[in-house]
This record gives sequence, C-alpha cells and structure tokens, in this order.
Amino acid sequence: MEFGISTFVNDDTIDTVSLAKAIEERGFHALTIAEHTHIPASRESAYPMGGELPSIYYRTLDPFVTLAAAAAVTSRIELITGIALLIQRDPIITAKEAASIDLLSGGRFVFGVGAGWNIEELRHHGTDPKTRGALLDERIEAIQALWTDEPAEYHGRFVDFDPSYLRPKPVQKPHPPILIGGDSDATVKRVIRHRAGWMSNPLPVERLTKRIEQMRAGAEHDVPLTTFGTPANPSYWDSLQTLGYRQANLLLPTKPLDESLRILDDFADKVEKYRR
Repeated sequence: MEFGISTFVNDDTIDTVSLAKAIEERGFHALTIAEHTHIPASRESAYPMGGELPSIYYRTLDPFVTLAAAAAVTSRIELITGIALLIQRDPIITAKEAASIDLLSGGRFVFGVGAGWNIEELRHHGTDPKTRGALLDERIEAIQALWTDEPAEYHGRFVDFDPSYLRPKPVQKPHPPILIGGDSDATVKRVIRHRAGWMSNPLPVERLTKRIEQMRAGAEHDVPLTTFGTPANPSYWDSLQTLGYRQANLLLPTKPLDESLRILDDFADKVEKYRR
C-alpha cells in the first residue's frame, strides 16, 4: 500500500510549491486536494462531521490551479482531486483543465469526483439537489467522451453538446483514473457504472468492509481503493491494507509552512517504521 498526503490548501497556510516539493522529497506517493468553491454565509447545510464548520472550508484554493502548480515542481507524485465537486463545474472546461494537468505532469493526474454535501453551495451553482446524482453521472460520461473521442459529442438530459474538438487529450490512455467519493448505495452504483475506483473518508472499518463488498460483488473490474483524510494510525493502516487499498492519503492539518513540514517529517517517520 502506498502513502500519500491529503489536505485543504488555504490562502494562509503552507504554499503549494513548498508543499508539493516536501511531499515528493519525503517519499510520499500522492498529493490529494479538497475543493469547495465557496461557503454560503447562511450555513443552512449542516457540517457532516457535526459542530461548527471549520474555517479551512472557506479558504480553499482552486484544486486544478493548485495541482497545476504542484505538477510544475514535481516529477513523481500523483496529483489527485479529492474530490472535485463536478456537480458545480462545467464539464467541457473541467475536461480541458484536467487533461492539461495530465499533460503538464506527464500523466500523473487522478480525477476524484463527487456530488458533495453542502446543499446551499451547490444551489448557488444552479444545481438542483434532487437531481445532482444524475447530473454527476452525465458530467462524468461527457468528460470521458471529451478525453477519448475526436470529435466528441454527448446528448443527455443535463449535458448536451454536438460533435466538438477538444485538446489537449490526456497522456494516460484511455483517460486518467476516475475515483468516486461518497458513502451511499448510490456511490456504490456509480463506481460500478463508471468502472471507477472509490475514494473513502476515514469511515469505521466495518463500514468500509460493507461498501467494498458491495462494489466487488457488482463490478466487472478490479475496483481501485484510495482514501482522503486517513489518520496517522498504523492499526487503521493495517485494516486498509487487509481490505486491499492501493493508497492511503494521510490527513495533513491545514497549517503554516514550518508546522506543516514538521508534521510531514513525523508522518514520513511513521510510514518508514510501519514498512519495516
């Protein structure tokens, strides 16, 4: 099992270039970046973990810009959206942004996507919460078409465009890996439908086991398993490895430069001891 780093990059924390270099220098496998376009001041959407919504959600940098900057100063680590809120994004622009990062990085981009939980946030983008699952499916399919076909076209209920040329195409063939975030029966169906992988939050092991069994029972492909927000807990890592996870992305707290580097050093030391 490989170890990466997942985090919220803010405007008052370790800068993206220093972060990406530090992750690669310490032997980690990936950088996974969270997304929120904005947080509505009304706060009508409850924070899923309970309590007050942490300020890190208010201040996230755009994940595609962040990963493009990381691509320019690294040569090895995977660059992952964890997760891109595709129900809030134009699929044609997103397809170009993602393919551009894949090209700039030499084929290291991984497309993590999901429907999100902040209902007011997605409403501000004109998305109907009742149809966000169907919208997500169509946008995934449309982006896959734009990545692989030339010209590409897609005709759905929510996404509809005639034959069109879009460049660049991704370096990875047929396209970059797709990971679906979420914890629901709909997530399971989506992973199966799109022959995708699963990006899980730090759920209890019993919950992970249930979802993975559902996916493996229905899928005709080997479902890649990765994480966002994994705690620095070797016993939890043991469970992930037993379940067949390819990658665990440890949660780096959103902190300034020096503190972030100290935490990364601590994580690297724990991973090295774990591998012995």
